[in-house]
Amino acid sequence: MCGKPISAAEAARPARIRLGPPDLLGDRDLMPVAAGGLHLVLVRHGNGLVAAERACPHEGADLALGRCAAGRLLCPRHLASFDLDTGAVSPGWSFRPLHVVPVEVAEDGLWITPSQMEDADGGAGAP
Repeated sequence: MCGKPISAAEAARPARIRLGPPDLLGDRDLMPVAAGGLHLVLVRHGNGLVAAERACPHEGADLALGRCAAGRLLCPRHLASFDLDTGAVSPGWSFRPLHVVPVEVAEDGLWITPSQMEDADGGAGAP
């Protein structure tokens, strides 16, 4: 036997999670969303949407209180920013990237694939 054991939380997590209806974000650029046991922030990015963990990986600030500019999500507490494509933190900060996943827009709603979010239980699942 090798590899890491699957926890009950990992085994119970669905392959896809519905965030809400296709028009959930409306005309806003970002909003908080809780779905599938994850606390996320839904963000308009270019012509699409992404979902990111809601708590900043630095000090846990609520990124739903931040703002978006030039493809970056800015933390309201310490003004670091995160690339909405890769999650990379802005220069000068030495903490892990933000967990970010693309959002699938379908007729039946907005969907994410949580397996695309690295370490979802350690970051995005935290309230």
